[in-house]
Amino acid sequence: MRRLTEFDQLADPTFSSTVIAWQKQHGRHALPWQNTTDAYRIWLSEIMLQQTQVAAVLGYYARFVERFPTLLALAAAPQSDVMALWSGLGYYTRARNLHACARRVVAEYGGVFPSDPTLLAGLPGIGRSTAAAISAFSSGTRAAILDGNVKRVFARVFGIDQYPGIKLVEEALWRRAEALLPDSGIERYTQGLMDLGATLCTRSRPDCARCPLRERCVAFASGRTGELPVRKPKKTKPEKRAAMLVIVDCGQVLLEQRAGSGIWGALLSLPEVDGHVDIDAPAPSAPDTLAAAGRFGVVEEVRLLLPLVHVFTHYKLHIHPHRIILAQRAALEPGHVWWDMADIDKAPLPAPVKKLLGQLAQPSLFA
Repeated sequence: MRRLTEFDQLADPTFSSTVIAWQKQHGRHALPWQNTTDAYRIWLSEIMLQQTQVAAVLGYYARFVERFPTLLALAAAPQSDVMALWSGLGYYTRARNLHACARRVVAEYGGVFPSDPTLLAGLPGIGRSTAAAISAFSSGTRAAILDGNVKRVFARVFGIDQYPGIKLVEEALWRRAEALLPDSGIERYTQGLMDLGATLCTRSRPDCARCPLRERCVAFASGRTGELPVRKPKKTKPEKRAAMLVIVDCGQVLLEQRAGSGIWGALLSLPEVDGHVDIDAPAPSAPDTLAAAGRFGVVEEVRLLLPLVHVFTHYKLHIHPHRIILAQRAALEPGHVWWDMADIDKAPLPAPVKKLLGQLAQPSLFA
């Protein structure tokens, strides 16, 4: 008698058949990137959906497809155009990788995405799970996904009592994901797992009454849907601050090109006096602020604006903006541009900077 392997023990054809049947009747079928095998559009949606909900992606996806209808169009565009369209969606490394990936596919694969998930995973911004999803939807490849939604479904259904981000736990989840793959219907199965996590097996208030996996769900049976998946141990989020210069003159605002990597990489932003420094670091003095602003012209007035707070994944940033009015502009330094305030919505800006500039006309903004 053949000895059962771990794969045999994890395999369960009824799991995938249940998910597929549910997806056919109750899953999502009308999203703009569905009902197509176009790898470009599938890839674009998968990158946008990383750590971002569908509702937030819909408008951005439509604008991207309109502006860049093909992979070749995206690859040929300047990075600044890509960043401008992405502005406000967050996690800007995705946008830089998106552009780099498009150019790699054109250069290395003739503008056609490879169907092999391993090759896809070697491209910028595409990890193992995203590669599997792209390949499954575009080519019908039998490959396992394991994004945040799927981890949550598995943790609850199979009663995983450890944080899924732990390396050994994640490796075990990958083995389970591969063992549960159906022999056919991979597209609907993959979409079904995504739909379950996004619409029923949500982080809070999961809709167990309508879940097709309820009868086999360990978390439901033991009353632990609120405890699983085990949450990441909390750490105190560091706090930083940045003093920014809002230099306005003749209906224009001065913007600075940020470096190609790091926070807000390749975006335009406001010049900073001291960068993102520890919240307890000494604040720049009035002479320091005046000297920083003086690089750009003769300063007529400095006025402190109300601060605002922006929360990143890894730290909280307190932004202290100073509105600078110039009596005369200096010669423009490299990496800087004067941008018409009337077209500020078209600038590739970080969300908090765009919000700040959009509020400039409000008198209550001034301290």
